[in-house]
Amino acid sequence: MSQYFVIASTALVLTLVAAPAAGAQDSACNVPAKDPIVQLDMPGRPFEPVISADGCWIFVTLTQGDGANGGGVAVVHRTSGSLSVARTISLQGNPTGAVLTHDGKLLIVADGGYLAFVDATRLESGDGNPVLGYIGNGSAIGFIYANVTPDDRYLFASAERGEAVIVIDLEQARADAFKGRGGVARLDVGNAPISVTLSPDGRFLYTTSEAALPGWNWPRTCRPENPNARANVPDHPQGAIIVFDLANVLTDPSHAAVSRVPAGCNPVRLVLSPSGDVAYVSARDDNALLAFDTQRLVGSDTTHALLGRTEVGIAPVGIAVIDSGERIVVTNSNRFSGSASDHQPLTVVDARRLRAGVPAVIGTIPAGAFPRELRLTADGRTLFATNFASRTLEMIDVAQAPIAKSP
Repeated sequence: MSQYFVIASTALVLTLVAAPAAGAQDSACNVPAKDPIVQLDMPGRPFEPVISADGCWIFVTLTQGDGANGGGVAVVHRTSGSLSVARTISLQGNPTGAVLTHDGKLLIVADGGYLAFVDATRLESGDGNPVLGYIGNGSAIGFIYANVTPDDRYLFASAERGEAVIVIDLEQARADAFKGRGGVARLDVGNAPISVTLSPDGRFLYTTSEAALPGWNWPRTCRPENPNARANVPDHPQGAIIVFDLANVLTDPSHAAVSRVPAGCNPVRLVLSPSGDVAYVSARDDNALLAFDTQRLVGSDTTHALLGRTEVGIAPVGIAVIDSGERIVVTNSNRFSGSASDHQPLTVVDARRLRAGVPAVIGTIPAGAFPRELRLTADGRTLFATNFASRTLEMIDVAQAPIAKSP
């Protein structure tokens, strides 16, 4: 841990309070588009769309920009059913996942060897330098996803190559002008952690790891994801959902994990139902969406936590819960075999049938090449998808989206 951050005192109590009320939805910004699906060209490879509370702005991380400066953030303005790129900013590192603090003031970007801190107000206005600073030294730790507690006090960042989730005290990071201080805990997980999802009541942190560590002694049951890389025989174990008790994260991080549950081959994203009672996980190498009972994940019956699974498309990644939890949308990336000219579908799943353990796919929605991440506006009416390989941001009217029925 010390090679990445200056560690602050761990004699802290992690207190989670209710999130501030989201900003009112701006009527002009949230006017439906004329067409149910709108595509906007991006100045680079888009990874994650982060939506402002009023629905007027979408901050899209770019892992590779069109210019010589590498990746950054595209600032997209939304009004009267249309989208436009207002500006872009460059960031050092490799921007991937991002999160907006609940007060709407700070965009935090998981940025490869860094965590980047960006002033959201300046992003919107274009006035002044929005980049406030970085934590990290550019090492190969591989920050890929980030999340913040409802009170905006603590940041959780998954380090894909570091086999850990790093906890940052944002109050201390701000006091140090985002120059390196703020790290307060390291949570050891499995290989390639991705998701950092908080339970609605603020008690638990859920993360995914793509494969179990050798010390866990899980059997090798998963085949190589890239079928052209090696012989098509199992070469690694299942990945896991790992759940942490947030009350112990700062005071006793080495004993904060409450469960570690197999979650298929290469699980990558985890999203909770609106009430937090179900965790939905995309198992990329299984081409499947899985549903878990969260009470069993944190209780004594973890062996029966899996409620159901359903096959979706090739190499699913992003997940979104829509229609007040009635349906799930999953991106089918085909990331190991697709090209920039492909058009992959988004799979739509009936949540109730999935939880019941029966076939649950309803149909598909058209997308571009390598659809990666999904985000829903606060009013639940509009879904955004990043098409990574075809370099577009896709805006989908949830109510009007054309769903091709499954046979």
